[in-house]
Amino acid sequence: MPYTTQLVEKGTCHSFIAEAKPPTVTMPRIKALMTGSIPGFIDVIMNLNSPALLEDNLIWQAKTAGKRIIFYGDDTWVKLFPKHFVEYDGTTSFFVSDYTEVDDNVTRHLDSVLKREDWDILILHYLGLDHIGHLTGPNSPLVGPKLYEMDNILKKIHTSLLSKEEESSLPNLLIVCGDHGMSETGSHGGSSEEEVHTPLLFISSAFEKRNELVQQTDLAATLAIGLGLPISRNSVGNIILSIIEGKTMREQLRFLHLNGFQLSRLLQENMPTYEKDPGFEHFKIAEKSHGNWIKLYLEGNNSEVLLNLGKKVLKQYLEALKILSSSLSKQVTQYDMYSMMVGTVIVLEVLLLLLLCMPKALSSRAEFEVPLSPPLFSLLFYLMCLMLCAVHVIVCTSAESLCYFCSISWLMAVGVMMLISALMCVILSAFGKMLENSKLPAKNPAVSNSSWSELDILMLAGTVGHAVSLGASSFVEEEHQTWYFLINTLCLALCQEICRHYFLVKECDLQLSTAVKQNFEDIEETAQCRNVAISSCDSKLGKVTSSGEFLKGSEKWMGLASPWIILICCRLLRSLNQTGVQWAHRPDFGHWLTRREVLEAKFRLLGKRLKSRTSMVAFSEMLSVPCAGPVRQAELESQCMDEAMM
Repeated sequence: MPYTTQLVEKGTCHSFIAEAKPPTVTMPRIKALMTGSIPGFIDVIMNLNSPALLEDNLIWQAKTAGKRIIFYGDDTWVKLFPKHFVEYDGTTSFFVSDYTEVDDNVTRHLDSVLKREDWDILILHYLGLDHIGHLTGPNSPLVGPKLYEMDNILKKIHTSLLSKEEESSLPNLLIVCGDHGMSETGSHGGSSEEEVHTPLLFISSAFEKRNELVQQTDLAATLAIGLGLPISRNSVGNIILSIIEGKTMREQLRFLHLNGFQLSRLLQENMPTYEKDPGFEHFKIAEKSHGNWIKLYLEGNNSEVLLNLGKKVLKQYLEALKILSSSLSKQVTQYDMYSMMVGTVIVLEVLLLLLLCMPKALSSRAEFEVPLSPPLFSLLFYLMCLMLCAVHVIVCTSAESLCYFCSISWLMAVGVMMLISALMCVILSAFGKMLENSKLPAKNPAVSNSSWSELDILMLAGTVGHAVSLGASSFVEEEHQTWYFLINTLCLALCQEICRHYFLVKECDLQLSTAVKQNFEDIEETAQCRNVAISSCDSKLGKVTSSGEFLKGSEKWMGLASPWIILICCRLLRSLNQTGVQWAHRPDFGHWLTRREVLEAKFRLLGKRLKSRTSMVAFSEMLSVPCAGPVRQAELESQCMDEAMM
């Protein structure tokens, strides 16, 4: 990007490295940029179908202040900020293989919009570089031409803004930033520095050269001050000092005081003991020093004492803002670990019990005896209940922050502890019974053979693999693809098992059928020697055998068809509602049902039916009314028939 490099070297650009907080997917990053808050991992799921952002944000503040905003690019912005833009053109981000048209649809608006004067803020979100990274990685030969294309677009915008500054008294500001980075493998889950570090450029003729490391959440506070807007209520970012260094000392202190007041108010809302926080104490000291500086300033003191005091207050504010932002960031990212641990223990116990039941439940006998009575009345159960209740009391009385599990009633908490203890005792009892059965000699090898089949291993591996895959944000976005793969694999394995069970004749079955046939021939020879007619017996036996073979054959083909019927049903269910990053844009049956034309056709059909019923009711009522004469009755009948036919 030669033009951008020239701007940085010339000094008309402030370049920073913006550090993003995980999760580093598009929707949470846009939310962080515009609100200054730190999103949670639930926003990874919301990234698939982004709802409107109701939290206080920069776009809402700009619209409230009368700013005219135009947007072109990723339609996630349109979903997050509906009715906020005076003009917009959203492009879908689900065509990952497209890195040309998705950017051309944004660039085609530039020539016309840059000549206009009816907007205050212009937002462009290009997707081509992100799509190339997903397809071929950040070291792809496609990255170079795409960066050169972005550099030319940046040059066009900057040149147009410079030409407008000749007719305006205020300089324009051009911001270039990325919502997330990219790893060497083409993903951005947030597990490496390459995925969380993004460039941030402030390009303006009023700036001097400086390189710093800032937080991505600082952008919202800095933009709010620059645009003369209130800082977002939940923002945890600081004003980037180098952006406001060109202002007077009074204005700089005023901006820092506004930022500190907003952070201290947010701290009061989220921390009961906010007065003991070091950042709050530093802010109060800086606020007091700021008051002394204002007194000297109003007295007209322009000596070196005023300048030195101003620099001292500036440092105090910066130190207070840094501590306040750090405290709030820790507070936002602090989770209820105790409640999460209790829920995790219950889920793991249930999962382990299901895994113990699975091999027996899938066997030919399909039975598994879970020992309930002995564990529930054992000494271990009561000891575990007492121990867990003691731990609950210790945690709830010593926890500094509010815990959800500690806020529920004691009766419910004791019930949860009893459930955990009961599940643990049942699992231990089931383990003991399995070990006891494994040591006993096998009386019937055909029945006592409890070795796991290939199907059991497949189901166990699929269940564990799916649970492990939920630890990565990329797998969470495409979780349905994992389900499709596991269902298809399971159906094919079932089909193989059915073919092996019904269509492969075992050696013992051949020997048994040969022995039965030989015995029947011996019986027939004996009967002939004794002049006994066995034709009737033979016919009856043949009928029974043929009916049994028919039932067995129908069962055989029904079993073989079952996996394929399941696959067809799954395919139909998949077409009802497309989902995922790459498939959500595809038309499906749900979209067809909610189309405007289909809804209008349904309402028209419903209206015709209601109108027809109303006309027929009116017709029957008119026929029941005594008429004044045959001519009048004929007119009424003709009128009703005309209404019914309309």
